[in-house]
Amino acid sequence: MNRRSALRRTLSFLALAGLFAACLPAANNPERVEWFRDLGLGLFIHWSLDSQVTAVISHSMVGADKEYLERYVSELPRSFNPKKFDPREWARLARLAGFRYVVFTAKHHSGFCMFGTETTDFNIMNTPYARDVTKELFDAFRAEGIAIGWYFSPDDFHYLYRSGTLISRLRPEALPPNNSGLLALNLAQEEELMTNYGKIDVVFFDPPTGSPIARDRLVQEMKEIVWRLDPDTVITRGEIETPEQYTPGVPPDEAWEGNMTMGAQWQYRGTNERYKSGTDLIRTWIETRAKGGNFLLNIGPKPDGEMPIEQEARMREMGLWRLVNEEAVLAVRPWVITNEGDIWFTKAKDAATVYAFVTNADWAWGARKTFTLKSVKATADTTVRVLGQNETVLEYRPDVTPKTEFEQTAAGLRITAFRAQRLYNDRRWPNPVVLKITHAEAGLRPPVVVTLSTAAWGARGATLAAELKDLGDASSVAVGFEYRRKKSTAEMYEPDDPWKTVGKKKQSLSAPGGFSAVLSKVDARRDWEYRAVAEHPKVTLYGMTAALPAR
Repeated sequence: MNRRSALRRTLSFLALAGLFAACLPAANNPERVEWFRDLGLGLFIHWSLDSQVTAVISHSMVGADKEYLERYVSELPRSFNPKKFDPREWARLARLAGFRYVVFTAKHHSGFCMFGTETTDFNIMNTPYARDVTKELFDAFRAEGIAIGWYFSPDDFHYLYRSGTLISRLRPEALPPNNSGLLALNLAQEEELMTNYGKIDVVFFDPPTGSPIARDRLVQEMKEIVWRLDPDTVITRGEIETPEQYTPGVPPDEAWEGNMTMGAQWQYRGTNERYKSGTDLIRTWIETRAKGGNFLLNIGPKPDGEMPIEQEARMREMGLWRLVNEEAVLAVRPWVITNEGDIWFTKAKDAATVYAFVTNADWAWGARKTFTLKSVKATADTTVRVLGQNETVLEYRPDVTPKTEFEQTAAGLRITAFRAQRLYNDRRWPNPVVLKITHAEAGLRPPVVVTLSTAAWGARGATLAAELKDLGDASSVAVGFEYRRKKSTAEMYEPDDPWKTVGKKKQSLSAPGGFSAVLSKVDARRDWEYRAVAEHPKVTLYGMTAALPAR
């Protein structure tokens, strides 16, 4: 089929779409969403022809002059030849590291298709490599039991350039609902991806934020064609929350998926890259699961098809941690609270088993530590052990039996445990240790506090407001606010500033109700963000983060 016939077929679909709208699913299949939530960890892969020059993927085309654009669309395809690409090796490593689904950039904003398509010549088959990397990758990952997903951008800068339209992500004429040719192209490409590559489990759309058309409406027709072809496909961005480069402060009520880079760039950056440590990635994985989300972690392969050693090393570090602790992050849901300081929690979806992740204990091999958990209560049937250990042997120390002991006290569940498994030669291990607690009950009923997004600048500063919805099982709760500088878009890859307390003294509430405070002595010309704080006698909890724009 040639490009014209493919586009004609899609235009025919658009003409008939209204007739079939009532038959199309309106949302993700709830059973499939629950299946998706059980997976926990996904591998995001950003890879396209501009990886050859280690540029930001696609975005260098926005604002570029005609000479740059012409070199981009004509020169880069002629030299893109990932001859070292071995998807089977990628898939084996992904499985080892704990990834349960993959999302591959089939088409990013540039419009270059990493799959064989009849809709455009701007695709992988018209390069020296001339092989369908999407098919090879999906086949390899499917063979490892990893669920298959593709990323798709409704933007197409190549199409805009060739049609004489100014390249932009927000101008009305560049948005698919206002550009019938672009919309038809996208739908034709989606139909190819949904019909030529086997079962598609997950789809990630990436429409621009800040447009006059809501993000989910920008891809409405695109969602409909996916669900028409397979109602069981789970659509993430465009249908559920997908926070980028940060983890929400409060667990969202519904399924969600956080997506994050290993370094500061989605695509491969050969120089000036700043990678997160393996420990940081594992902690983010834990925090995301504790808050009920999936962690979609990105890699950026080199232009020759190899995985950068820095990225491979971090995946292998995650793999060792996963071998020890897998059950604590698969098929789990949030506990009654997400964390007690540096100890985070998940709960088995179908059992009264709680996993406590000790994330910052500097726990030496052979050492014994004691923890008191206030949110977990033991029962007569409770057992406690350290995941990965047999509780019997400490290497070279036959005189020591490293068995976990526990006692339910008035202060909470008191646990004493050994770190007895040697994972590195030098016996050091920087990553979280997990306690498995069976037949557990909640040790408290936490308060519920909601940050209100109503902050407004006044003569004395900004008035912040929140509401204590429920005291939980406390007779009174101390409430207040914290604030910090809000990062700009350009700073989204930089570390967050620490939270600071608003005022010197918290209020005490003995009944549900609203409360407020004035944030003063800060620069009103800058953007800030804030959150409510509720101090239960046993734990401290936070409301969602709200924005305070500059005056």
